[in-house]
Amino acid sequence: MNRYIRNIAFGGFLAATLSIQAQNTNSGYFLDGYTYRYQMNPAFANDKNFVSMPGLGNLNVGVDGTLKLSSVLYNVDGRTCLFTNPNISAEEVMSNIKDKNRVGADIKVNILSAGFKAFGGYNTVSINARASVNAAVPGAFFSLVKEGVANRSYDIDNLAARAMGFGEIAFGHSRDIPKVPGLRVGATVKFLIGVANIDARFNDASLTLGQDGWSGYTDADIYANLGSLQFEHDTNNAGRQYVSGVNTDGEGSIGPNGFGMAFDLGATYKWKDFSFSLAVLDLGWISFKDTKYASTNGKKEVNTNAYTFNVDDNAPNSFDNEWDRLSDDFGALYQLDDNGNIGTRSSALAATLNLGAEYQLPVYRKLAFGFLSSTRIAGKFSWTEARFSANVAPVKCFSADANVAFGTFGTSFGWLLSVHTTGFNLFLGMDHTLGKVSKQFVPLNTNASVNFGLNFLF
Repeated sequence: MNRYIRNIAFGGFLAATLSIQAQNTNSGYFLDGYTYRYQMNPAFANDKNFVSMPGLGNLNVGVDGTLKLSSVLYNVDGRTCLFTNPNISAEEVMSNIKDKNRVGADIKVNILSAGFKAFGGYNTVSINARASVNAAVPGAFFSLVKEGVANRSYDIDNLAARAMGFGEIAFGHSRDIPKVPGLRVGATVKFLIGVANIDARFNDASLTLGQDGWSGYTDADIYANLGSLQFEHDTNNAGRQYVSGVNTDGEGSIGPNGFGMAFDLGATYKWKDFSFSLAVLDLGWISFKDTKYASTNGKKEVNTNAYTFNVDDNAPNSFDNEWDRLSDDFGALYQLDDNGNIGTRSSALAATLNLGAEYQLPVYRKLAFGFLSSTRIAGKFSWTEARFSANVAPVKCFSADANVAFGTFGTSFGWLLSVHTTGFNLFLGMDHTLGKVSKQFVPLNTNASVNFGLNFLF
């Protein structure tokens, strides 16, 4: 029975890892000379026109989470082992695991961008490729996998994951409002081309393994949009066919699989030595076609009170027969039915709200301090962050930022450097820095990000 309990947990975990929203580098929000500020607030404008180096104008890669790698990988006698190793106690493992754990990765690649002054303001055109994967794993999952059969309840209904990949073509415009001195507004419209979208979640799931009886129930769904993707199948001992995996051997190809639209809206207001800003990003959706759907089709339940054991080996309910049926029924808790292609399904993007305030030192105008509050609105995968920064531009061709952030993913140290001479702009930065400095700020989490860009100014 221990094998089936573990299968339930690993089945849920594999469903989670199947599933996928991208980010910008918040370290550059207040930094003059950072070309892509407009992607965090469309009201921002650059002093010069620009065109990006194809593929290298603005490369963003980030990994974040509340679960550190050392919580699942341990050193045992000089060898790296998974937390399930019997030489590692359950108490040690669970002391490093939170009740709610999050892991995620984001990639945003600028294929081509340009910005220019015209039409009474500043205009931008961007073509980007974006992808993101996020998973939410409850602490009870790790406890279940580590302990196996133990007399307690495991609530794993927070196990979920989402993956999304798409391309975007964005057109932005910002301008000052003469009737309100100090006010500038901007907006970006994005045309989206969906490539992949996978959404897997346990709507409800629990196991109770008590001394007097065992019971369990699950309610799970997987929605998949990815060209030729199709579910693989297996058959259990009871003759029931279920989803056992996925492959891309079906008809179709990986490519455009849906279309949508999104908007960025923003405003800035300058008052004396203060600047205030507000932006809402990615208000939109993508309608994906050819949705493959697998589900438990409602709640599946198992209760050991429904089984009666007979000592007669020839009886239909003999001990061996009933035990096999009980094992199959518990194993079926994570086995989803293939419901085929259900057609078009719309998925909302994860919207982001940015609130900023900046103060420029009167005695040294080249130095400013900023505060940025960012909130990602994405259901189970939502997060918040508060970032304090110091921004300096000692000469016209160079600017730099150093900042510290606090939020859902712990504490992190960030920075960004930008060189912007005549005809040339190069920047490099990180929101979450790895290394000795980061370890002092981030003792509990493993987060990392990098932002690099090469652009031409004119």
